[in-house]
Amino acid sequence: CVYSEMLFSVVIVCCFYLEGFVARVARFVAHQCDWASVATISTHKPVAGQPFSNAFSVSDGPRGSSSGVPYMYLTRMEISVQDLEVNPVASLSMSLAQTDYCRQQGFDPQSPLCAHVILSGSVIEVNGTEAEFAKKALFSRHPEMIDWPSDHNWFFAKFNLTQVWVLDYFGGVKTVTPEEYFQASPYKQHY
Repeated sequence: CVYSEMLFSVVIVCCFYLEGFVARVARFVAHQCDWASVATISTHKPVAGQPFSNAFSVSDGPRGSSSGVPYMYLTRMEISVQDLEVNPVASLSMSLAQTDYCRQQGFDPQSPLCAHVILSGSVIEVNGTEAEFAKKALFSRHPEMIDWPSDHNWFFAKFNLTQVWVLDYFGGVKTVTPEEYFQASPYKQHY
């Protein structure tokens, strides 16, 4: 049993070096995760001008329908959203540590074997058909949102990514361009 697990790990390691696999890992993590840590530049004293991280529910689409775009349901009452109104640039981090995978494998959340991605970019409000998709994406995975107070003036937003950073194995971070990220599929492919 240990041998088969080791063999499986070796196969996984080899796969990380296949062309496009790192982008697939990024897309997979983004689709599996239901929340992210979003870091903004704070506009609030006493930490104005410093990084400020906050947890947000996200969805890149209903289960099995990944778009790769992290969508959020936001209110301007929220402290980090107030930061984003001044400066929309942010980073967004997601990790398989929020799934059962890393715990089942015995991987510490900080271990690179517990894959995580950091997206750089900006948060922008969406409307029209994209807002309809964001609504479907978020409400299908976060049904409680449907009943959140309407007087909070909720709106849909997306994370408009400019760079993708992937930590999925030892040896340091790997970067993926937005083009590579969006061309990749998070779903199992047969070679």
